[in-house]
Amino acid sequence: MSSRTTAEVVHRFNRVFLDHDTSPLAELIADDCVMEARGPAPDGARYEGRAECLEFCRALAEDRAGRFEPEAVVVTGERATVRWRYYFGNEPTDSVRGVNLILVRDGRIVESLGYGKTTGDATPAGAEIHGKQRKS
Repeated sequence: MSSRTTAEVVHRFNRVFLDHDTSPLAELIADDCVMEARGPAPDGARYEGRAECLEFCRALAEDRAGRFEPEAVVVTGERATVRWRYYFGNEPTDSVRGVNLILVRDGRIVESLGYGKTTGDATPAGAEIHGKQRKS
């Protein structure tokens, strides 16, 4: 497991959302993982621990109404920046662009922080899972 590079882990993580196949998630998410979604404003929902992060990722990846498209991935050591577009409708304007800042240690994701561009109150499907709000 620790022999996986950051690039390999991020590639497999992106494939989960492209293929809507959550089976690889369990081996990609660390026990102490922290994830932050891009919404709801202003700070996004925060997920702490493996169980919460897995639930968040599974719900987002299994949502076939949305489509994730990575635009660029830059890896530097244990860190990766993924620039993406998320489509939540059929029109090109039914999308939001953003980035995830990812930290990988020992072949697993320990942090993934999502940031996105929006106008007004645009909230695509999957941005908020089960009404979960940011923890204080």
